[in-house]
Amino acid sequence: MNSAILKKLNYMKNNRIIIAVIFILISFQNVSSQEVYDLGRCVLTGLERNFSLQVSRKREQILNNNFTKGNAGFLPSITTSNRYGGNMATTTQALREGGENVNKGIYNTSGMANVNLDMAIFRGFNVQSTYQKLNELKQVGELSTQMNVENLVSRIISEYYLHIQQLNLYKNLAYAVELSRERVRIDKQRYLLGSSSKLELLQSMVYLNADSSRFAKQDEVLKASQMRLKTLMSVENLEENIVLSDTSFQINAGLIYDELLKLTLQMNTSLLIASKNQVISEIDYKIIASRSYPYLNFTTGYSLGYSGYETGAYDNQKTRGMNYGLTLGLDIFDGFTRRLEKTNAKIGIETQKIQYQEMEQEIKADLITIFYAYENNLKLLNLEEQNLGVARENLGIALERYKLGNLSGLELREVQKSLLDAEERLISVQYLTKLAEISLLKISGQIMEYV
Repeated sequence: MNSAILKKLNYMKNNRIIIAVIFILISFQNVSSQEVYDLGRCVLTGLERNFSLQVSRKREQILNNNFTKGNAGFLPSITTSNRYGGNMATTTQALREGGENVNKGIYNTSGMANVNLDMAIFRGFNVQSTYQKLNELKQVGELSTQMNVENLVSRIISEYYLHIQQLNLYKNLAYAVELSRERVRIDKQRYLLGSSSKLELLQSMVYLNADSSRFAKQDEVLKASQMRLKTLMSVENLEENIVLSDTSFQINAGLIYDELLKLTLQMNTSLLIASKNQVISEIDYKIIASRSYPYLNFTTGYSLGYSGYETGAYDNQKTRGMNYGLTLGLDIFDGFTRRLEKTNAKIGIETQKIQYQEMEQEIKADLITIFYAYENNLKLLNLEEQNLGVARENLGIALERYKLGNLSGLELREVQKSLLDAEERLISVQYLTKLAEISLLKISGQIMEYV
């Protein structure tokens, strides 16, 4: 008897795989092309095409372009101004002897060309501090892009495994439909042989319809999950069907809290950005303080001039020459504005330190909470795997008893439901464990290991 039960159970398990594959092929039979994606391809496609990430990279490029010595004030500025014009006038001169001398339509011309060079020799270390700030802003831009990359990779991986979860639930419900169809077949034979009532057959058909309805709804959920994954990857053709190369959860059960904490404090991108913001606030204070120093500027230039006359002793006049000079200055009093700005800058430094401490505490709390969930889910995995084995064996026995008439239809339905519930719980725990693993790797700055 036991060998027959095991044989039947193995037959049903094999049937389950075949039926699930058939249902998947049928559900996508109208799709003209299919693309096979593994996790690595999904991540790389998203990194290459995602629109939000492209915008982030453009912003980083702007900050990289701003990091120049000229933008900081190290280099001189050279300007030129050129002008050519004239005037037309009528002059009337009264003579002492009487009478007057009138000159009409006198046209004079003039032209000028200047080239000037201005350079700050000393501005109280303002230039050096500005250059340092531009460098820090450039690094913040790089870290911001890195954080967006990590967020995108984390979302793609999470959605990838969510799609696997929905696919496994889809297979589970396909198996439920097959079990219900098998029960209808048994009840129909028993009814035709007169060993069962029509009520039992109708009830079996109700269960089959209910399972088929759940299966149809899960098909909708599965397609919605696939669409979210394709949207994250920004695939060119959203109508294109993608097929995952694997449908199992690859769980890393070897994460250690102490190592994660150490890596988090060293590599967490949010903490790195917060640290950079502290440095920038200190540089802002130096820039304000530099205005208390005297400044020294150097200027030089070369000019050409031309004037043409219609009257007088000269027909025209040309000038050319060079000028240079040093300007030494000091802002003596500005209405206490600089003192106010320095006070506020100090408060800004303290604020950034407090915000860093707050962020560090929140990240540590998240790490502890997620790690507890990770450890607990690993324990639940073993428990649910054992429950599933027992539920499968129980279903095999129940099917044999039902065929012999030693088990009621309601009792068989309960056994069937117990198996389906056990499989759904295992799939759910597998996904939650993987989700906790992804979150831990993201917090500790290791999420790019999936790339």
